[in-house]
Amino acid sequence: MRAIDAGIKSSKSCPRTRRRCGLSAQRVEPTRRIAHRNSKLAPLHSIVTVFSTLGLILLLGAAAIPAGVHLGFRAPRIRETGTPADLGLNYQQVRIATVRCRYLFGWLLPAPDANRTVVLLHGWGSNAELMLPLALPLRLAGLNVLLFDARNHGNSDGDSFSSLPRFAEDLGSAIAWLRRHHPGRAERIAVLAHSVGAGAALFEASRNPDISAVVSIAAFAHPAEVTERYLRRLRIPRPITRLVIRYVEWIIGHRFDCIAPVTTCQRIACPVLLVHGTNDQTVPVDDARRIAARCDSAAVQLLEIKDAQHDSTEPIERHSGNLLRFLDQCWDQR
Repeated sequence: MRAIDAGIKSSKSCPRTRRRCGLSAQRVEPTRRIAHRNSKLAPLHSIVTVFSTLGLILLLGAAAIPAGVHLGFRAPRIRETGTPADLGLNYQQVRIATVRCRYLFGWLLPAPDANRTVVLLHGWGSNAELMLPLALPLRLAGLNVLLFDARNHGNSDGDSFSSLPRFAEDLGSAIAWLRRHHPGRAERIAVLAHSVGAGAALFEASRNPDISAVVSIAAFAHPAEVTERYLRRLRIPRPITRLVIRYVEWIIGHRFDCIAPVTTCQRIACPVLLVHGTNDQTVPVDDARRIAARCDSAAVQLLEIKDAQHDSTEPIERHSGNLLRFLDQCWDQR
């Protein structure tokens, strides 16, 4: 009994033993607190992980939109392989200065003693040579014709991107060049343009008094609708499509609503002839009808060509008489 009591007393009185026991207790208690704290922080870690993942996805998406726009909407460049001489036409190859220190490639088809000129502007991914079938009847009718390539097209200089406003800038530069270097041929200037070029012609005519008439072939009503139709075929979700549209507007420096033909046509003072094929699968003929409905009915005419498609030239050539009569009426009235 004494031995046992002595042992108990000895253990109680031993500082080393007390320190060992106390240290063990101290080690156990913080471990329990840390485990309890970690169990509370686990949901927070999960939330942070989810938001980090979402942030990374949004960051990658934000980077993918500019890359996709610049690659997916880049205009294909088709360089000229022929000349107007292939159609038996005399011509002068010209070099036209435009904005941003770029130069445009073009052809002037001069008519003897003619003071009226039609400026031809191609569409997206096209060039001046592909517009020659439409230039031929105009030149044979005794009119001067100026054809040129927009930036990033044909043999013209390249630039960071192409857009409807930049097409319009190039058109304005071509008209200014014509008036500066050939004033005798520029007493009356009309524009005949196709697709995006037609939208650009309407935009330029809304602010350029030197244009006395516009023949718009296969113009779309609104660029946002063209973008939506294109991205819908690629199965791009609508929220992404809206982001793409906003990004493009930011890049080109214009709101689509301000440059849309359904808007610009209301600010045009000169006569306009809207030409559209009824079988156009790229830009529905209803676009032309909507543009016509928004314009002054006295200044705008609509010519629907049966069975013509978006890039058809032969059906339009067959209606060249209508185009020439429209131009004659416009110039006779001024």
